[in-house]
Amino acid sequence: MSEFVNTNPADFKGVWVFCEQRQGKMMPTSFELISEARKLADELGVEVCGLLLGSNVEGIAKELGGYGADKVYICDDPALETYTTDAYAKALCDAVVEKKPEIVLFGATNIGRDLAPRCAARLHTGLTADCTHLDVDMDIYKQFLRDNSTLPAERIDGLSKIKVNGEDHSVERDLKMTRPAFGGHLMASIVCPRFRPCMSTVRPGVMKRAEFDQAKADACVVEKLAVKIGPEDLHTQVLEVVKAAKELVDLTGASVVVSVGRGISKDVETGIKLAEELASVLGGVVGASRAVVDSGWMTADHQVGQTGKTVHPHIYVALGISGAIQHLAGMQDSEYIIAVNKNDSAPVFEVADWGICGDLFKVVPMLIEEFKAAFASKA
Repeated sequence: MSEFVNTNPADFKGVWVFCEQRQGKMMPTSFELISEARKLADELGVEVCGLLLGSNVEGIAKELGGYGADKVYICDDPALETYTTDAYAKALCDAVVEKKPEIVLFGATNIGRDLAPRCAARLHTGLTADCTHLDVDMDIYKQFLRDNSTLPAERIDGLSKIKVNGEDHSVERDLKMTRPAFGGHLMASIVCPRFRPCMSTVRPGVMKRAEFDQAKADACVVEKLAVKIGPEDLHTQVLEVVKAAKELVDLTGASVVVSVGRGISKDVETGIKLAEELASVLGGVVGASRAVVDSGWMTADHQVGQTGKTVHPHIYVALGISGAIQHLAGMQDSEYIIAVNKNDSAPVFEVADWGICGDLFKVVPMLIEEFKAAFASKA
């Protein structure tokens, strides 16, 4: 590690994804990140490589190729069977020092948020946490800013260079990492101009998973890397893994999400029950705006938005949600959006496919009955 020089970007090449698996099962975030890495690698003209750590995990490696990985590096060792910060950080950093990727992506999961900063510190490079957008190509990035920011055109057009130590530095090939800041009220774009690899954690559910391609999976190259983990590298030992049963809502995997906002405030309990009943009829789950979570009416695992989860369901129903930009960023890519709000000028109506201006406590019971009747007639 002491001989690792990371200040010459020309020595680094390729986009890597830390592919998280648990008990031999690949986590969905890995497929999302491989799909996004494919886009970035195509902009750079380089390979996408998955990095898979674990014990006896070679059998699940090829699947990553179906989502865009050209190659999968495997670090296979009994010490990596169960996640520990010490073992995983040692194996990942050794792999980076050996292969020198220019970009490394992690999911912003419990494991990714623990592992990524440890590795960034050991490798003496930068890390942008909780990203919601990534770009390399400057023209694509500038168009993203035009569509999603309030920066004046002349500022956007002049963003090809920044000052680094008093000198102009071109960011044409740098990874532009965008993340919410100040509680989601601002969006910050960050580059890592001097050190490699550029590293970021990416919020689960933000990046769209590509369609699986079996031919690409078959063509994916799998290569094992030597793992050197000794007792001196491990400061913790896992004695037992105990699973706690806790029911959490799966927002990112749901095809229908019914979310409630501040509009339920006059009768919170009834508002949530109506949302639950509507979600049950539609075969979906219940989400919430940040205002609802901050008020303590629902738990944080229900939150949709920049500071919650990003969802892409087939149907998104917004009940009593005005449509603050922070919430819209987490759901506006849903296939069909239905909004119910008594304020006819609510911003949510601008992104809704169908809007109903009315009191949700009167509208939702009618929606429930209509959907029940429609499903009964088809049955």
